[in-house]
Amino acid sequence: MTPVEEPTRAYRSVHRERQAAQTRRRVVTAAARLFASSGYQATTMAAIAREAEVSTETVKAAASKAELLLAAFEVNFSGSEGVDALADTELGQGIYDIADDVFVEAVIQRITTANSRSHALWTVLLGAALSDAVVADALKVILQRRAADYRAFASELTRRGLFGRDIVGDEVDVEAMADVLSFLLSPESYQQLVEQSGWSVDRYRAWLQREVAHVGAPSR
Repeated sequence: MTPVEEPTRAYRSVHRERQAAQTRRRVVTAAARLFASSGYQATTMAAIAREAEVSTETVKAAASKAELLLAAFEVNFSGSEGVDALADTELGQGIYDIADDVFVEAVIQRITTANSRSHALWTVLLGAALSDAVVADALKVILQRRAADYRAFASELTRRGLFGRDIVGDEVDVEAMADVLSFLLSPESYQQLVEQSGWSVDRYRAWLQREVAHVGAPSR
């Protein structure tokens, strides 16, 4: 009996895990829609359950409200949840294999797409951090990861010879470059220029390419 039962048990376990993962994706997707449209405080676990067409108990079993907001942002921005480095996410997959002549353009294209999907959730996350300690702590981690990601980007640009001397002095200051890149490519810049000022996505992307090129240009 054992040789027959063990594969069956393993199959059932894999099936349950797959179902649980699918349910969690539905819950996170529903939560993302509601957080983006209604904000953090107004979005209840019951509302998320209705949107996801599951029970409230299922939503609570999937994650806390704060965890759902964080998961919603991460998935919408990078396509992956709980990954430390952007290069290891769906968004960053194969990024360092891109040729030098299109590397900056490709990174900007990916970040623009990510910002278009996630800028509303980023605003909600910032607001929620003011009153929710769990979100506030997670925001600190997200910002630390963002800083590390842009240091890696600045280092890669320098390694490829796409950065000359920086805007401050004669040597490339990776930390300063990372700070500027993080500011330029932030969800905030997308929201202000595209959503608030009415720029087209193409105009925004072209602006980023000019600004990043300026950051990397030799100082005079």
